[in-house]
Amino acid sequence: VIGVVIGKTDVRSFPDRKNIGTERYTFSFTIRDSPTYFINVQSWGREEYIRSLSESFRVGDCVTIENPLIQSKEAEREEKFNPVTPSGYKLLLSENHSVVRTSSCYDTDTRLLSLLHLPVKDPQDYYSLGDIVANGQSLHGRVLNVLAAVMAVSE
Repeated sequence: VIGVVIGKTDVRSFPDRKNIGTERYTFSFTIRDSPTYFINVQSWGREEYIRSLSESFRVGDCVTIENPLIQSKEAEREEKFNPVTPSGYKLLLSENHSVVRTSSCYDTDTRLLSLLHLPVKDPQDYYSLGDIVANGQSLHGRVLNVLAAVMAVSE
């Protein structure tokens, strides 16, 4: 699978239930290879492997993923922590079988660069900031998708 990384989580650790006293590490990222299709990728393993893999690329890089395991996703559980994707599947990376290689999008396919700036939600499924200000009371307690631009960043 070849795609551009459009999102990425930080490395996290969890107690290993099989080996008491040790921890398992994980991080996930989302890749996109067309305007319509994108998929979440998750990796679990030893700290050294996960940290090295996580540091090997960033959002905006093109990656080639070889030999991932394809799994059905558990929508309710997984979409709390990852972007909602149009696929019923996710990719799982294994330290022993999978390979992730980075390359320049210019070398791979310049069309992938344009995918980095496309929203992952339906354009009809957003509220503008003006709508929220005008209808704030009726929207209280609801989960909303907001499409906005950052105008400034400061301390």
